[in-house]
Amino acid sequence: MSLDGDIPFCHIRIDKEGVWYYKGSEMFRKEIVNLFYRNLRLDATGHYLIELENDRCYLDVEDTAFVVKSVQESLSEKKGESVFYLMLSDDSMDVLDPSTLQIGIDNVLYCCVKNGGFKARFLRAAYYQLADHIAYDENKDAYFIDLNATRYYLSYDNHSKNHKGEA
Repeated sequence: MSLDGDIPFCHIRIDKEGVWYYKGSEMFRKEIVNLFYRNLRLDATGHYLIELENDRCYLDVEDTAFVVKSVQESLSEKKGESVFYLMLSDDSMDVLDPSTLQIGIDNVLYCCVKNGGFKARFLRAAYYQLADHIAYDENKDAYFIDLNATRYYLSYDNHSKNHKGEA
């Protein structure tokens, strides 16, 4: 069975914590998982697939392929402004675009990463690290992050499942 008649499933699953499995066994070799991350794509319908040279296959992703493992506030090297650096599940660092923050089902926090190409789920530890910077606006009945004198309001996505918001 495949989503696109010519592209098979990989027998690879990523759980909501960002753990990769092949045929039910956890994939421990980080260099292979990171190779797959570098070759991860989304098809036109928002489903994840791996493209390696001429081989393509679909993944089973419980929530998002990328997860945010930790958050660190720092000064940007380029502009000298405050930024939040995100440590992602592929061991890369990304700068948070606070305008992409969304609260999903069960109050799970999400943002866009990789230049907006993918949605990422915040793991619990990362959520608590960022929560120290989230405030509540009683007048708007909304949560926000104040960063460099700009308020970024968190939006709600109550049907979050994958990058395109499909359930």
